[in-house]
Amino acid sequence: MTLKTFSAVLHREEDMYVAECPEVGTVSQGVTVEEALANLKEATELYLEEFPLKEVEKPLLTTFEVAINA
Repeated sequence: MTLKTFSAVLHREEDMYVAECPEVGTVSQGVTVEEALANLKEATELYLEEFPLKEVEKPLLTTFEVAINA
């Protein structure tokens, strides 16, 4: 068994946290950050059992500013 590290992007929607793995495209949710990550890990493991990945590159993560009329 090989361990691979993937990224997780989380955001809050009402009373839940939504977690997404950008390298694979899996998404899950949970009431807490920890639960959302655990559910994302499980969803990603199950997905990769069916659809193995060849090689995954780390995504480039950055920020940018947008002007908003307030």
